[in-house]
Amino acid sequence: MDFLANSSLRKYWRETLAVAQRILIELLRRRRSLIFWGIFPVSVLLLNGFILAERAQLSMDKAFENAAPSTLVGAALFFSCLGGSVATVVAEREQQTLKRLFISPLSGTSYFLGIFLAHSFIGIGQALLIYTIASFWQAQFQGSILLGVLIILLSIISYVGVGFVLGTQFARRTEDVNALVAAFGVPLLILGGAFLPSSLFPETLLQIAQYNPIFHMNEALLGVSANGDGVEEIGEHFWFLCGFSVLMVAGGWFSYRRMLESERRL
Repeated sequence: MDFLANSSLRKYWRETLAVAQRILIELLRRRRSLIFWGIFPVSVLLLNGFILAERAQLSMDKAFENAAPSTLVGAALFFSCLGGSVATVVAEREQQTLKRLFISPLSGTSYFLGIFLAHSFIGIGQALLIYTIASFWQAQFQGSILLGVLIILLSIISYVGVGFVLGTQFARRTEDVNALVAAFGVPLLILGGAFLPSSLFPETLLQIAQYNPIFHMNEALLGVSANGDGVEEIGEHFWFLCGFSVLMVAGGWFSYRRMLESERRL
């Protein structure tokens, strides 16, 4: 039994690694997407930092400590992991790569985890870039770095899961990517407190925001990064993200099965 379990795990790991390597190699060949995913969060960080320092009358270090987590989960990871996942699935459909994958013994879970692993490298790179630049203004990560990394990984799983479901079920062409991200993503970003602090929300919007994963990503990372909170203080947000991540892995597997049936009929 142990041999069979180890053999299955090795199979999933090999498949996941192969999917992730192929996506990263393709991104490295194009380069432009990686460069833009670096420029975009840096621009948003600088804007957020200077606006907070000026309008909220914060010192530069406090302004950038508050700007960094919102910039990371509300801007950087949103476009690279959610938008990137939708674009990856659509590109593979247009290049006929999906049809070749379907005749291979690749499992849906491995395909989803491969996309997650590839975008995790990009997300971690963006996190390092944002916090390195914030440190130029003496901003510091106040809480547990391990807890912060865990929240970032849960956020990446959530974004990739939503992007994978949207990409497999609703996007057929490249033009669909921007429309989907704008229609579903931008309202969630605003309601998640990425552009406006949730303290400005009216009570009704605040109650609706409780069902928005971006709100919980933002509040959890802001609490740990800027205020030094632990799991007890951010428990509601942290456990919501854990549950949502599990739901997205299951949703990714289900979406892969549906896409498999749909593509085989074409």
